[in-house]
Amino acid sequence: MILEMKVPSPGESIKEVEIATWLVKEGDYVEKDQAIAEVDSDKATLELPAEASGIISLKAEEGDTVAVGAIVCHIDTDAAKPSAAAPVAEVKKEEKAVEVKKEEVKVAAPVAPTSYASGTPSPAARKILDEKNIQPSTIVGTGKDGRITKDDAINAVPSMGTPTGGNRGSERTKLSMLRRKVAERLVAAKNDTAMLTTFNEVNMTPINTLRNEYKDAFKAKHGGLGLGYMSFFTKAVTRALELFPDVNSMMDGDYKVAYDFADISIAVSGPKGLMVPVVRNAENLSFRGIEAEIKRLAIKARDGQITVDDMTGGTFTITNGGVFGSMLSTPIINPPQSGILGMHNIIERPIAVNGKVEIHPMMYVALSYDHRIIDGRESVGFLVAVKEALENPVELLCDGNPKKAFEL
Repeated sequence: MILEMKVPSPGESIKEVEIATWLVKEGDYVEKDQAIAEVDSDKATLELPAEASGIISLKAEEGDTVAVGAIVCHIDTDAAKPSAAAPVAEVKKEEKAVEVKKEEVKVAAPVAPTSYASGTPSPAARKILDEKNIQPSTIVGTGKDGRITKDDAINAVPSMGTPTGGNRGSERTKLSMLRRKVAERLVAAKNDTAMLTTFNEVNMTPINTLRNEYKDAFKAKHGGLGLGYMSFFTKAVTRALELFPDVNSMMDGDYKVAYDFADISIAVSGPKGLMVPVVRNAENLSFRGIEAEIKRLAIKARDGQITVDDMTGGTFTITNGGVFGSMLSTPIINPPQSGILGMHNIIERPIAVNGKVEIHPMMYVALSYDHRIIDGRESVGFLVAVKEALENPVELLCDGNPKKAFEL
C-alpha cells in the first residue's frame, strides 16, 4: 500500500509551509512517528513525523514552498524493513545542514567582470538591477542573444570593488520562511505605525538585594527554578499596564481594542531566529508561576518544539538585549501590539543619591510605542511606573512581604 503524506495544518491562519530540511533520504526505511523533515511556517519551525513505517519516496525538494494539504512524500507500507546488516540510513540534521550550504554555494551567481559583453535587461530585470544599484554591463545575460533575464538580475551580486588581496569569499543562502516573515513584520511595524521610543534608567540595587537574599531558598523550594530578573520586570509591566491601559491596547482600523488581561510576549533567541512566545494572563501569575512558564517556553524554543499557539496573541512584549551586551536600543514594536519594553545590560555607574555620589548597578530601559494610540503622557507614565516598581519591589511587587510573594 502506498501512503500519501500531506502537509498538516500548523495553525488556523497558515496556508503554506516551506520544506526546510529533509531528515531522511530517498529510499530510506522510516519508522512510524519518526521525524522525516523540518518545515518552516511564517511563525515557527515544526517537525514532520512519518504517518506509517515503510520505504519513503520524496515528492518535494528542500526549499520548496508547498500548500497545506499538499503531498510531500509517499510511504510504501508493504516494504520489508531492512536487516540489521543494512541499517536505516538516517541523515543527521548537522550533516544535512552542511549539504544544503554546499548546494547553496554552488548556485551563487558570481559578479561578472566588466570586460564581459553587455546584455540588454528585460524591463523586470532592469527594475531589479536599479533597486540593487547594479550596472547591466557587469552582468552576463543567460537569455537569448545574451539578454539579461529577471533571474539573472535576482541572482546578481553588487560589485565589492577591486580586490587587493586576502580572502574575499562569499556565499548566498536563502532565508527561512520564519526569518523572511519576521523581516516583513519588522519593516511593516516601522512603516505602518507612528513609532516613538522613550527612555529611562533603573537602579537595580533593590532587586539585586532581594535576589541575593531569597534566590537560594526560592530555588530549593520550587524545584530548581531560578529567581531571575524577568519575573520582576514582568510583574512591573503588568502593574504598569493596569495603571496605563492604553499601552495594553491595539489599533483595529478606526477602532481601539483594549484588553483587561496581560498576555506578555517574551522575545527569545531560538536556533531558527527570534521567537516571541506568550505568557498568558501574566497579571495573575506569581513570581514562581512566571519563572516556570518562561522556563517552559524557553526550553521549547531552544529544542525547536515551540508551536504556533505558543506564539499566537500577546498584548505587550518584553525583549532583553542586555543578555547580548546591549547598553541601549530602540526596540521595534511587535505588531499588532502597541508597545514593547526593551531591557539592557546592567553596568555599575556613579549616580547622585541624596546629594552624594554613589556607585550602583544601573540599567537603561526603553519603551517603543505607537503614538497613534498612546500619547506621551501615557508612555512616559508607563515607563516611570515600571521604574518605580523595580526600584521599590518589596512594597510595589511583593505587597510588603517577599517571603509570601516568593511562596517560601
